[in-house]
Amino acid sequence: MKIKILYRGILITIAAIVIIALIPFGSNNIAINYIERSSGELKTEKVYGEAWLAWLYNNPIGELTTSTLVKRKFLSDWYGSQMDKPNSAEKIEGFVETYNIDLSICQKQEFDSFNDFFYRKLISDAREIDADSISVVSPADGKVLAYSNIKNEDFIVKGYKFNVKTFFQNPSLSDMYADGSLMIIRLCPTDYHRYHFPVSGIISIDTLINGDYYSVSPIALRKKAELISLNKRSYSVINTIEFGDVIMSEVAATMVGSMINTYSDNSIIKGEEKGYFKFGGSTVVLFFKKGSIKIDNDLLENTRKGLETEIKMGERIAIKATL
Repeated sequence: MKIKILYRGILITIAAIVIIALIPFGSNNIAINYIERSSGELKTEKVYGEAWLAWLYNNPIGELTTSTLVKRKFLSDWYGSQMDKPNSAEKIEGFVETYNIDLSICQKQEFDSFNDFFYRKLISDAREIDADSISVVSPADGKVLAYSNIKNEDFIVKGYKFNVKTFFQNPSLSDMYADGSLMIIRLCPTDYHRYHFPVSGIISIDTLINGDYYSVSPIALRKKAELISLNKRSYSVINTIEFGDVIMSEVAATMVGSMINTYSDNSIIKGEEKGYFKFGGSTVVLFFKKGSIKIDNDLLENTRKGLETEIKMGERIAIKATL
């Protein structure tokens, strides 16, 4: 029996190596359109591993591979460990060139590994934090979907409602946020991968929920919208004066083996770093109680059209609701 288990493990490992080796930088097979907030223009995302994602979530054999192998923790952990090795730094130059990464705003331009580059820090003035005390800011660089009432609005795919009970696995929290506001900030592999607090306040609860490692790309979510509630995730409840209790959650995804929190004090300030993701695309989700905020109109309008909006960490995304 032990030999059989060992043999199966070897086969799975070999399959993992082959699969990862085949991941391409990207090709234009499936269009992911979004609105660039700074210009208002419609853009098409240059997706890392696009052909691979399309195969995993739109091909019967790919779907089987996803459900049996790709979603597993060990594969993301293994690939993450490869990105920590010094020789992984060889991938950086091609990645920077392909995706036009601006290294001039980074604290350093040379890196010890791909992960060292991936969760790079920015110089202090690279992102301006909206200082208004009644504003909520984006916790990360990425693309946002915004919903003013979780209960009344479709999420990603027409007809699917976001399930707060499945996401929180906490009945009391689920009841409090069931008809609240929801904002989903998706970080693709080409984004700055540190996440920051969207509001100031006191952290009262920190929770980790183990789960799978599905992709949270629109390519995957169009096929199976509930994936975001199946993945490993953590969330913090932030007590604020302006907005009541705000929940900030970090969601892992395929090839994201680690979410590393770096903050040390439960008394937090808007724009302060909370932590970072290691290699892979990932997501930050914000929850607000009903009537506590007013989400910026452009984000709501773009979401109604089925489009994400590209934003930068520190930009205003909502303000305190007024009676």
